[in-house]
Amino acid sequence: MPEAITRPTANARERAADFCRRFGLRVPILQAPMAGACPAGLAAAVANAGGMGALGALMTAPDGIAAWAAQFRGQSNGSFQINLWVPDPPPAREAEQEKRVRDFLGQWGPPVPPEAGDAAPLDFDTQCAAMLAAAPRVVSSIMGLFPEPVVAQLKARGIAWFACATTLAEARAAEDAGADAVVAQGFEAGGHRGAFDADAAERQTVGLFALLPRLADKLSVPIVATGGIGDGRGVAAALTLGASAVQIGTALLRSPAAQVAPAWADALAELEPDATMPTRAFSGRLGRSIATDYARAAAAPDSPPPAPYPVQRGLTTPMREAAARAGDVHRMQAWAGQAAALARPEPAGEIVRRLWEEAEALLP
Repeated sequence: MPEAITRPTANARERAADFCRRFGLRVPILQAPMAGACPAGLAAAVANAGGMGALGALMTAPDGIAAWAAQFRGQSNGSFQINLWVPDPPPAREAEQEKRVRDFLGQWGPPVPPEAGDAAPLDFDTQCAAMLAAAPRVVSSIMGLFPEPVVAQLKARGIAWFACATTLAEARAAEDAGADAVVAQGFEAGGHRGAFDADAAERQTVGLFALLPRLADKLSVPIVATGGIGDGRGVAAALTLGASAVQIGTALLRSPAAQVAPAWADALAELEPDATMPTRAFSGRLGRSIATDYARAAAAPDSPPPAPYPVQRGLTTPMREAAARAGDVHRMQAWAGQAAALARPEPAGEIVRRLWEEAEALLP
């Protein structure tokens, strides 16, 4: 007998309303937790408009997590999430490969010292402790699943866990591990790809609107759709296909509250979907960025393959810092999803309200 299919019984509006009641929202729109582009003011503006703010805490030390949460709460009494990467095993280092990468990067910025590759992620356990102490409404994981002791602490404190997944197998693993919702990340999404297995990221390239119905038919937990959503049409389509909420990132990057480099924000205007590309050239982990001169050059057959994460992130730091000082988007780490052209230079709260008003007009 074929496997029974359980389809969502509530309609799109009912699913969205249930999700909002459960997680303290007025509109089913979440800010993507974009590490490096999620100041507390942006999150507060999203929350004050009825959505959920976010901190992408990958590069935030424990005291920074506490400070961010305090800043948010000084501006909003709404909901927010804190996101952490699940760490990979320590990377294998190859001195000769790293030298080739350093030589290549030296053509795009200052000389790269060998010790730049010694970059290491912040201590995950202390970040988790700070995240728990901050007591957000939601914590979210990407690149894998939180360890069982962390999940147990979340449950004990009444903090919900949202797990990012890029395939049905990942989503099922998240549900089995106790996730309260699954964030379905389509390949259209800007920023880092959330594949559990870093080496499999290029093979797991499912688009959001193919992934969503598959998850909706197989999961019992709510689904948050993310990737390529930049206006009310995308919101309504995602909810119709089975999501209970959406998560937007690139659509907020032109908002003044995002505080991204002007060259990055300006480059998003009228950016065609095919002017973005998946690349490991910035961090060693696959992510979707603007197809800048550097990103394209790094993908050329005669260019050295990038070092693994976080070695590559360390090696590219001198170039990225020089690019920021010069306002040169072609050497910046300028993440962008395929719907970047829909982003507008509006206040973040207005973006959230506009997207939901547009979506409501389309939903039956």
